[in-house]
This record gives sequence, structure tokens and C-alpha cells, in this order.
Amino acid sequence: MSRPRFLPDNFTLALIGTLVVASVLPCRGKAAMIVDYLTNVAIALLFFLHGAKLSRQAVVAAASHWRLHILVLLTTFVLFPLLGLALKPLLLPLVTPALYAGILFLCTLPSTVQSSIAFTSIAKGNVPAAICSASASSIIGIFMTPLMVSLVLSSQVKSASAWHTVGEIMVQLFVPFVCGQLLQPLIGGWIERNDGIVSAVDQGSILLIVYSAFSEAVTEGLWHQVPPSALAAVLVADGILLAAALTITSFVSKWLGFGQADQVTIIFCGSKKSLSQGVTVAKVIFASHAVGAVILPLMLFHQIQLMVCAALAQR
Repeated sequence: MSRPRFLPDNFTLALIGTLVVASVLPCRGKAAMIVDYLTNVAIALLFFLHGAKLSRQAVVAAASHWRLHILVLLTTFVLFPLLGLALKPLLLPLVTPALYAGILFLCTLPSTVQSSIAFTSIAKGNVPAAICSASASSIIGIFMTPLMVSLVLSSQVKSASAWHTVGEIMVQLFVPFVCGQLLQPLIGGWIERNDGIVSAVDQGSILLIVYSAFSEAVTEGLWHQVPPSALAAVLVADGILLAAALTITSFVSKWLGFGQADQVTIIFCGSKKSLSQGVTVAKVIFASHAVGAVILPLMLFHQIQLMVCAALAQR
């Protein structure tokens, strides 16, 4: 029997199920400690596998396309934060401070890797450049995101310096990534042939973090603090951010004289935000009770960007 077209994909259903379970049966005490430990292990394994999967040859081959990469990085780390700050007068009366912090956090995140490349390929864009640009965004984001968050959300983050936060992220994310890159010549081929392993770890780590974060948030009274009207406002804000990014990257890439294939790459790499990297970084940057509300705008944006960009890529 064919899958109904209106039914979300399996991962989205799993995310919704995780939210429901965390709301009804949040983990507490020793169980929360065990889940937190498993989450840290899953995060390290995830970035190790991503490092081992990334082909150095493809990155080197596309790295010379510097104008494209600079435009994508400027969109990801400059345009998005400016848009988020510009929405402040509109959003603050409608959403809670934690949800607005989540929107600003979303704006500081790097681009996705898998979906940016997949949509670029479907739309017949420059796939090698997309691989290089999305990968560079992901690596740079390890350093840029905590520094930018410390500038725009200093009151929301843990009581530690930006450099201390970068140090924590390097240990949890960057060191496993580098170890994977060092072993890439030995295990990269096997991982490429067994791509389902990376996908399973990717999705499994996200579900673990979401369960852990929302368990803590529910215990702190998240759903009593977030009215339906605030969630609706977040959805509208996410839609505005995505529409603005898609429109601006489209016009600017044409204005700068990029070819059709490069325009496609800029549009899809510049408009994405990474759910997997976002939830992992949020766990390090923000206090545990605040993570659930902070990643909620990102989870909604993730689903919107997949649906909109899938339709756009087909055209």
C-alpha cells in the first residue's frame, strides 16, 4: 500500500513521538543522567562518522570556488542574524523570551550538509561546490555559533566565557570530527557504502537530545509557559526567515553574475540551518532547563525548510 502524501516522513513522526513521550514520561534523576551520557556518546560518534565520510578530494576540487563560498557563509552567519534581530520588535510582544532566544540561536547556526547537497543535486546545481560549501559551513559553525550566541544572547547562555564554550564544543564535536578525517582514507569507503549507519546515528542522536532536552523543559513547566499563539508566531517567523533567505540569495546570486548551477547551490546552501548541529550545540551552550524551548523554533524551521525546498528543487 502506498504511503499517503499528507503523512510526514518517518523522522518527523519520530520527532513528534519523542515530544509526546517526553511530555508524558519525562526522564528524571538517574534515568536523566544515563540519557545524558548516552547522548554525549552519540554526539561524538555522529561527528566522528561525518568526519570519516567527508571526502577530501571533493572538498579540495571545489575549494577554489571562493566567491560562491563567501556568499553562502555571509548569508548563513551575517544575513540570518541580522534578520533575526530585525524581527525583534515584531516578535517580542508575541513570543516568550526563551522562544525568541531560540529564533536568534537558529539564525546563528551553520548550513545543513546532507539536505543542501541532496536538493542541489535534484535541482541540477553545482554538487561539488555544494559539498565544499556546506561542509565548510558546518566546520566553521563549530566556532562561529557559540561566539555569535555569546554576543546576541549573553543573558541566556551558561555562566561561562565564549572561549570556554568553544573549548567544550571542540572536545565534544571538533575532536571526533578531526579523528574521523584522519581515519577517512581507511574507513571512508566502508562508511560511504553503509550510509545508513551515519543516517541512523544522526537521527538517533537528535532524538536522544530532543528527549533529554524536553524532559528537562517539561519538568520546568515548558507547556504551561508556551501558549499556542506563541507557537503560531514562531511558525510565521520561521517562514519569514526562510522566505527572506531564499529571495535574497536568488537575487544577489543573479546580480553577481553566477551561472544557473551556482545560483542553485547558493540558494540551497545559504537558506538551510542544521538541526543535527543545532541540537548538539544547544546542549553545550544553554542551561539544561532552557534547551527545550530554545530548540523548538529550530525543529519547526527544519520541517518548513524541507517541505519548501523539496518543492523548489523539483522546479
